[in-house]
Amino acid sequence: MTKQRRTFSAEFKREAADLVLKQNYSFIEASRSLGVGESVLRRWVDQLQQERTGITPQSKALTPEQQKIQELEARIARLEREKSILKKATALLMSEDLERTR
Repeated sequence: MTKQRRTFSAEFKREAADLVLKQNYSFIEASRSLGVGESVLRRWVDQLQQERTGITPQSKALTPEQQKIQELEARIARLEREKSILKKATALLMSEDLERTR
């Protein structure tokens, strides 16, 4: 029997971390009241603190600002890939055109 991995929304993670950061719950109290592991809660708190100082996380962001940054970075990466494809296609077409004129 395999355990199903639970998923939590960014909002839930942010609110859980705020229990520790803003409402002064201990990690143990907060994790028990939310039904999550203490180590998971510690990761969320660490990530939220980093995001609030402007560090973009490797995993999915918790704050709306960092979520927007990740979204824009993904869009830039996609546009760069498309630009590279267009450059290669242009070079290929130009070389074929050059072959025909010889």
